[in-house]
Amino acid sequence: MPEPTKKDETPNGEKESVATDSSEAPMPTPEISLEVSPPPPEQPVETEGKDPQPIEVIKPVQPEPVENGSKEPEPEAVVVGAKEQVESVNSEVKEEAPSPCSPPLPDKDDDATTNTPSPPPPPVWSLGEGQAPEDLDKPVDTPPLSSLLIERPQGGSITVGGDISFVAKVEAQDLLRKPTIKWFKGKWMDLASKTGKHLQLKETFDRRTKIHTFEMHIIKAKDNYAGNYRCEVTYKDKFDSCSFDLEVKELEQSQSVDIRSAFKRSSEGHEDAGDLDFSGLLKHREPKQDETPEVDVWEILKSARPDQYEKIAFEYGITDLRGLLKRLKKTKKEEKKSEAFAKKLDPAYQADKGGKIRLVVDLADPTVELKWYKNGQEIRPTPNQRKFIFEQKGTQRILVINNCGLNDDAAYSVAAGEEKCTTELFVKELPVKITKEIEAVKTTVNERIELECEVSEEGAQVKWCKNGVEVPTGPRSRYRVKSEGLKHWLIIDDASKEDTGTFSLMASGGTSEAKIQVELKPLKIIQDLQDMTVLLGQPLKMHCEIFPGNVPGRWYRNGQLIQSNDRINILQRAKNHRLEIVNSTLHDAGDYTFVPEGYSQSLCAKIHIVDPPRVHLESLNFPDNTVTIVAGNKLRVEIPISGEPAPRVVWMKGERVILDSGHRVRAETFPDHTSLTIDIAEKEDTGNYKIVLQNEAGEAGASIKVKVVDIPDPPEVPLVTEVGGDWCSMTWEPPIYDGGSPILGYFIERKKKQSSRWMRLNFDLNKETTFEPKKMIEGVPYEVRVFAVNAIGVSKPSEPSKAFVPLAVTSEPTMLVVDDVTDTTVTMKWRPPDTIGAAGLDGYLVEYCIEGTDDWRVTNKELTEKTKYTITDLPPEAKILVRVRAINAAGASTPRTLQHSILVKEVIEPPKIRIPRHLKQTYTRKVGEAVNLVIPFMGKPRPKVSWLKEGQTVDPTQVTIRNTDCDSIIFIRKAERKHSGKYDMKVEVENHVDTAIVDIQIVDLPGPPQCVKIDEVWGGNVALDWTPPKDNGNAAITGYTIQKADKKTMEWYTCIEHYHRTCITITELVVGNEYYFRIYSENMVGLSEGATQTKDSALIVKEGMQLKNPEYIDHDFKEPPKFTQPLINTFAIAGYNATLNCSVRANPRPKVIWMKNKIAIIDDPRYRMFSNQGVCTLEIRKPSPYDGGMYSCKAINDLGDALVECKLEVKVPTQE
Repeated sequence: MPEPTKKDETPNGEKESVATDSSEAPMPTPEISLEVSPPPPEQPVETEGKDPQPIEVIKPVQPEPVENGSKEPEPEAVVVGAKEQVESVNSEVKEEAPSPCSPPLPDKDDDATTNTPSPPPPPVWSLGEGQAPEDLDKPVDTPPLSSLLIERPQGGSITVGGDISFVAKVEAQDLLRKPTIKWFKGKWMDLASKTGKHLQLKETFDRRTKIHTFEMHIIKAKDNYAGNYRCEVTYKDKFDSCSFDLEVKELEQSQSVDIRSAFKRSSEGHEDAGDLDFSGLLKHREPKQDETPEVDVWEILKSARPDQYEKIAFEYGITDLRGLLKRLKKTKKEEKKSEAFAKKLDPAYQADKGGKIRLVVDLADPTVELKWYKNGQEIRPTPNQRKFIFEQKGTQRILVINNCGLNDDAAYSVAAGEEKCTTELFVKELPVKITKEIEAVKTTVNERIELECEVSEEGAQVKWCKNGVEVPTGPRSRYRVKSEGLKHWLIIDDASKEDTGTFSLMASGGTSEAKIQVELKPLKIIQDLQDMTVLLGQPLKMHCEIFPGNVPGRWYRNGQLIQSNDRINILQRAKNHRLEIVNSTLHDAGDYTFVPEGYSQSLCAKIHIVDPPRVHLESLNFPDNTVTIVAGNKLRVEIPISGEPAPRVVWMKGERVILDSGHRVRAETFPDHTSLTIDIAEKEDTGNYKIVLQNEAGEAGASIKVKVVDIPDPPEVPLVTEVGGDWCSMTWEPPIYDGGSPILGYFIERKKKQSSRWMRLNFDLNKETTFEPKKMIEGVPYEVRVFAVNAIGVSKPSEPSKAFVPLAVTSEPTMLVVDDVTDTTVTMKWRPPDTIGAAGLDGYLVEYCIEGTDDWRVTNKELTEKTKYTITDLPPEAKILVRVRAINAAGASTPRTLQHSILVKEVIEPPKIRIPRHLKQTYTRKVGEAVNLVIPFMGKPRPKVSWLKEGQTVDPTQVTIRNTDCDSIIFIRKAERKHSGKYDMKVEVENHVDTAIVDIQIVDLPGPPQCVKIDEVWGGNVALDWTPPKDNGNAAITGYTIQKADKKTMEWYTCIEHYHRTCITITELVVGNEYYFRIYSENMVGLSEGATQTKDSALIVKEGMQLKNPEYIDHDFKEPPKFTQPLINTFAIAGYNATLNCSVRANPRPKVIWMKNKIAIIDDPRYRMFSNQGVCTLEIRKPSPYDGGMYSCKAINDLGDALVECKLEVKVPTQE
């Protein structure tokens, strides 16, 4: 009887089997049993941390005979940690032999565990490096985790002296910069400072995949490198981390080694000391003499609690706590003597199916409450069933299981108080034997086969097989299985040739086999296949009749198997077999064979397909059967043909037959098509080609047209019909030959006559035969030519046209106005034309006519080159119209005519001074610069001009004034500050007077500030105060520049520039230095030439001195709005943006309102308003004459308001 196998309940309810281990030959095969025993529901067991429940490994010690053969050898139990036991179980399962009788090889770790005593397992095996047990439950502050790592480093195992690498990858698709990564050992050791020959950190970035790769390489690992490592990745507010373990394996060492010397780490200055070494972080100490007496630390550790291991290691100088725990973990642990049980259950029990088993336990305390469990579920007695019986004899407690079945094969446990012992019950099932063998059967196809077998037990599970393979017995299977009592049948209703073979019935106690042979019935041909001739496209039907009728067969054509499809139907009805082809094709011709399945005989017939010749021009998709080819190219036309047998093909052009041996033009014929080849197409190849097909079934013909096309001939020489200033008009005739394809358009090119480079004028085809080239240079000779374009390409260029020179008359003169009128003369003046051209300007022609007539009279017989002319001998008080023409080599320009008539009579024009825009404001110049102002004015007769300065006559020795008929000029060669002031200009014509004021300001550099003094010194700060300069250079002071100098070096450094106030605090001065300060004043001209320096120096002393803060009276900076720069009357041009500017000063900040004609401007898109540092700006976008008027700017705050106004005139430029 085979030994029972070990079973273990897994989370999924499955059972694992582990082979038995037999180390002693004379003894019966022992049993190894692993059991994960969860605590009872009513008595939960508290565990520390997250360590799993320990697994009991029960190993045999000595077998004892038990009655009924149910008791197995009593083992000695050894408890090891869950993680180690799971690994050992996995290794044992992997090494299990295929046969239960062959035991696995002994495990070295199991031997070491068996031979070495060990203390009870600690609840927490490792506390980490430098981490106290009480810190385990403290939370660690870490940022929230996020999925930064796409590949995490995995733990590994190496031997001492080996190399290993850990890789972490971060995707940078959504990251703007490189993330930060840190590698740790234990809880706090940062490995960035430990890089060296044993540790290397590497970073790479793949630009294609956008992935950062971080690697940690450990080289020549030592045993103290083992432990827990951590990788942390941070990016802004994202954080991710991953922990992994490194195991460093070493050879087994003798237990006789001193534990304290074995687990001390090297920190005596060796070359490897400090790398990944916890003790390397400690301060180097001188070695001391160990005066403590020799003690057995192993005995101390065995009797100590796990939370005392670190304290004991520190007391006896053991620094490698992790290695100590590993060594201690491998030692054998002593079994704790049970307090509740005097004798526990045996490790395993065995019973026969239907038999009876007794589970006996002896209690140390008979009064303790006892509970029995089956697979973790409590067994409760039931009065109506006698399955489980509980008995009691003295201190013995007995569980009797009657009528054992397969459901009773389980793990049983008994709990006495808080203690529990477990066992396994194996139920052995008796084998099912075969009492009547299967008989061999020999029959023919289509007969019924029935196999019968009889076994020793009713309802036994059996398996039918054919040739060693289980027979399918599903609803669609040909096999049927039936059982009744001890008999079992396998039924085949319709036997076939494939049923020949060896059939067997397999039971647990044996196997019965029998051979079945199925033979075919003799074949008889009732109707054979007939040879047939079929027209192409007609249906083909073949028929034969054989006996027996239910025999399938296969159809072959020319030795190839025929499969049924949409066109081919294969039918069988009893003994009739048919092959039908809907539309026959040429491929259907050949030798057909029908082969009945299982027979060597076959039926044959020959099919012949006949087809008259045809020409398939429709497949060419040529419009009107016309083939177009470009001249010079090769033409090959392939036309599909059909016919069976293959027809004879003849090509003809007109009455000429084209042979297949032709040189340039030839015809070729193939089985499925014919072709016409023209190697180099020419114009003469154009024409109709005829194809004639003949075979024994008939004749057919067709024709195609070949058209040879080419590029067109060049057009005729172009003719230039008209020439302008930068353009010309040209025309040409189309080409005589269009190349066989319609002309699509023309390309035009031009070039300078002296040049050889032609330039294309149009990139889109010109459909007409006329064109107007533009953008030519006046005075330069040009030539033009034309290309014709059709669908084939571009023709050669035409001959160039005759050279022509673009010339243009000038534009009309501009600004024609009346300069002067007397009783008999009129003086006109104008300006030259805007465009003169390459032909130049020869002169002007002046004409006039009496108003109301069209009689224009030329006043100057010869051209005048001046832009001013006086028309004489005019009748007094007549009204005339005047016009002027510009003359050059191209002719006369368009005349410029005066808009209104002129009365020939002298009139008085009141004077009017036209002040330039830049003189309406204060005209500012620096000292030493020249002043040259031109003020135009109007008036007739010639006005009288006078100048006054501040009410006094202008000194001619200081200021030069020159007057003309239309303007007055003020000139100062070298300006001085005394030239500043307001100049009054007065223009008089008889009783009419017009005045204007010109404000001139001559500015200079300012003087230095006054009274620069040090107000106070505290800490590293110095407060300075000063008064504005006495001389501001005739301009406002815009700021000050403050500099400092150390008394030792007297090198000056600028502290601040463009400072506006007269007091400042200089900070960040060096303690212990002594400083001087100087200040420059600044205006629009620049910095003052000199600076005022403080008389005293400021010594920066150390802190600690008492500083009395003086009391200050806050200055009231509030003031009502006041415009420091008013608005100025402005002229604007229609269509160009205009701006109005002014500046206001107020505190608190005023509200600024812009108004037009005293109406507020609110949300008008044509206006934009700005305000920056008190400067207010109104921008008018593209004004029109309607935008003219009075504009005002009003500033309002709590203390008052202010208003400034100006006038805006919008002028429309005249279109001359």
